[in-house]
Amino acid sequence: MVTCIAIVGIDGSGKTTQAVRLTSTLNEAGRPARYGPNPGGRRWLSRAAQRFGREDAADWLGRRGMLMAESLLRWLAIARSLTIAALTRKTAIMDRYAVCQSVSLRVHGGGPWLTKVVNAAYRVFPAPDVLVLLDIPPAVAFDRIERRGTDHEELAFLASASDAYQELAATAIHVDASGSPDEVAQAVWNAVCESDRVRSDRGKDNKGA
Repeated sequence: MVTCIAIVGIDGSGKTTQAVRLTSTLNEAGRPARYGPNPGGRRWLSRAAQRFGREDAADWLGRRGMLMAESLLRWLAIARSLTIAALTRKTAIMDRYAVCQSVSLRVHGGGPWLTKVVNAAYRVFPAPDVLVLLDIPPAVAFDRIERRGTDHEELAFLASASDAYQELAATAIHVDASGSPDEVAQAVWNAVCESDRVRSDRGKDNKGA
């Protein structure tokens, strides 16, 4: 049975919306699930930086310092989410996962040394049973971010992050995230059900071998 489902994608792709909806759907279907938000803390770091008169986290800590802090905070968040889900015997629905930090390091220029150290630290986390990549054109994601008005991302950054996800999340199930929330939720649910079916079939084959 699936025990860990990770939903990843660029900012504006709808990760949080779909992770929350999937958690609710699984619980309603009688499959206990727990939503695990796994942010890197960049908004919190930026607010802290502004209290010290700095523009953002990178201005306060330096680019590498910001990436180190983000990597640590996300590692702790993922570890907490997985541990609680395991202890409560619930399926872990992960809003962001290890690959998100790999993408962040690449697009922000973490450099080979920091990337190597962070990737080694994140290797302790198991591969998710289902990895869903919410595919969305960067321009559509940019418009969504501008409409919500809580933060801002440059279109060029979103395009670079999208390219990085295509490479680094090569094993993911791709779901078109440009539709309505209901359409995307149905596609995510279909992907999870199909993965369950495939895993079940493999289990039967292994027993018969």
